[in-house]
Amino acid sequence: MKIQLKHRPDLPTQGELNKISNLVILLPERASTAPWPAFPFKETIKNRLKQNDYKLNSKTTMCADLPNETGTRLSLSSVGPDLSTFELLRLARRHADIHLAQNPRHVTIIMPGVRQRALRHRAAEALLSAFLGGAAPMPSCKSKPGAGKRLRSLTCHGLDERFDFRRVEAECAGNALARELTALPPNRLTPLMYRQRIRKLCREQGWKMRFLNHKALEKLNAGAFLAVAQGSPERDAGMVCVSYTPTRGKNRKPLTLVGKGICYDTGGVNLKPARHMHGMHEDMQGSAVALGALLALSRMKVPFPVHCWLALAQNHIGPRAYKQNDVVTACNGTTIEVMHTDAEGRMVLADTLALAARDKPALMIDYATLTGACIYALSTRYSGAFTNQAHYIQPLIEAGRASGERVWPFPLDGDFEEALESKIADIKQCTLDGEADHILAARFLQRFAGKAPWIHIDLSAGNHKGGLAHIPTDYTGFGVRLTLNLLLDQKIME
Repeated sequence: MKIQLKHRPDLPTQGELNKISNLVILLPERASTAPWPAFPFKETIKNRLKQNDYKLNSKTTMCADLPNETGTRLSLSSVGPDLSTFELLRLARRHADIHLAQNPRHVTIIMPGVRQRALRHRAAEALLSAFLGGAAPMPSCKSKPGAGKRLRSLTCHGLDERFDFRRVEAECAGNALARELTALPPNRLTPLMYRQRIRKLCREQGWKMRFLNHKALEKLNAGAFLAVAQGSPERDAGMVCVSYTPTRGKNRKPLTLVGKGICYDTGGVNLKPARHMHGMHEDMQGSAVALGALLALSRMKVPFPVHCWLALAQNHIGPRAYKQNDVVTACNGTTIEVMHTDAEGRMVLADTLALAARDKPALMIDYATLTGACIYALSTRYSGAFTNQAHYIQPLIEAGRASGERVWPFPLDGDFEEALESKIADIKQCTLDGEADHILAARFLQRFAGKAPWIHIDLSAGNHKGGLAHIPTDYTGFGVRLTLNLLLDQKIME
């Protein structure tokens, strides 16, 4: 759905405002005590606030209809420079929810009296992201679909020509793609169906795609991946590698994105109970985020190649399913003792990381809904971050704060691997006591990332009830904004 983003340096006149159906007003935080700047309907709004004893701040949003022929729906808050990006995105979502409930065609945003250019740009970016995020169509299987979303334009007053609409659009498109794929039911996104969707995306975006099927993976000795895939009744599992190549910079070392794409996770032989199996079609969200990040980066026309490796499989039960105490060999020669078949994500990622690392990337980032332990540690408000490069830790924290997709780093000290020592193989896949499983999983994966600079994002914030920050759906698409901030603002690859 194409939504046109516009900006104007001036405020609308009262005549123009009378024709506007939906209006967002952000005032400076001192507006409750200082004189208000001039703008249409200022006195009407001030009187409305006074009548209702409404305290204007960033944590509350006033909603009202203006006394004009259009009955302009108005939402009003105040903002200040100390507001974190996460809180600013939450504020923006409150405004978006008010207006999108009316399913408007056009929304206008004004920020009278907000003189700081940086704050105006931050507030505008948050509001545009919230409206684009809320307006993005998501899959529905209802027999009677609801009314289509009509939003066609957003006009923001008070912005100069240097505001980068392109990045807002790219990030929101990537996030919407990640959420759309995650929302699909498991019988509508099997590995085969997923691959067909990716091929269509490649045609649209000019990406190149290659697919490693069972036979190719057998030749590569990718035993960890195949152990998980062997339980499926269809041989549709495999690895997809999608590549973006810039017009200039094609000879630079690539960025490599890796995503866990378990399209459904029963837990395998160690079967999940119903309560924990429900929603396991979302276990492919890591691959969706990797693909969404690729879409955003290619729309930004970044000057370096990007390879996106997706591990697509299902963790089924059945007579051929892998089981506890099996020993399998990954493509890098590592032998793995299987301890729990529900730790399948690290198995498919092990071979995928090892193969992706052969390209000698400048940076490799993997995304996975990997462990419940990370949710227990951080809740679903943050995601966990792990890296084999100590100097990445501070940029990761800063990228989380600046993007509003908050992450927190965990240790990867060598002594954690002592818990994974096996009597029969090179390494255990996991332990059975569950202690620090998010750290042990990352330590396990590090062995397969090799010498490549590597970041692992355990997506504990991949699903948050009621949405997170500016995103209104439970599935959040967490990771796209974080990735762009890491690369474009923190410049982590330079």
